[in-house]
Amino acid sequence: MDKQVIDDKREIRELIDNWAIFSDSGNWERFAECWHDDGFMCATWFQAPSQDFIRARREGFEKGVSIIHFHGGFTCDVAGNRAVAQTKMTINQRAPVHDVLVDVVCTGRFYDFFEKREGRWGMVRRQPIYEKDRLDVVDPNASLALDPDILASFPEGYCHLAYLQSQIGYAVAKAGLPGLKGPEIEKLYGEGKAWLEGADSPGRPDIIK
Repeated sequence: MDKQVIDDKREIRELIDNWAIFSDSGNWERFAECWHDDGFMCATWFQAPSQDFIRARREGFEKGVSIIHFHGGFTCDVAGNRAVAQTKMTINQRAPVHDVLVDVVCTGRFYDFFEKREGRWGMVRRQPIYEKDRLDVVDPNASLALDPDILASFPEGYCHLAYLQSQIGYAVAKAGLPGLKGPEIEKLYGEGKAWLEGADSPGRPDIIK
């Protein structure tokens, strides 16, 4: 493999890890360095330019919103000054649901669009892929009954995460976000391929709330 590609992949992986560390620890100045100015973030609870996402993430952090990310395996395709990376991840959120404190763990991948500008790699779109999730009560002696209609109103890949987030006041996407299978993930893969081939835009999901 070309040494430049190896160096590019190493830099991109470090940037992805920095995203999680600086986001979860509240280091907003360093968190902003992960993005290009026109970056776009798409999550269950927020779809907007990266600068707006950073502000919303900071506001939530200061209010005590507990969201933690962990990374696993990584792969990256580099084409000149463009790249698309996939990183196995979990999103962990703790909050009360029906007055019972719970942990939700959502497993999936981060699918990231990068561009190298003036010698610096930066993120231009981050799109999580939601593969499966689960909810556990923090106190093993507590009991919790979820509303089956609310749970069923969200896609299987992130239904428990969406249930929690909707209970604490977030407007959560009910459709349009990619899971393990289906037209949404095929659309995302197509946008990634087009980005590497020089498309003007990294694309956007079709969000339904």
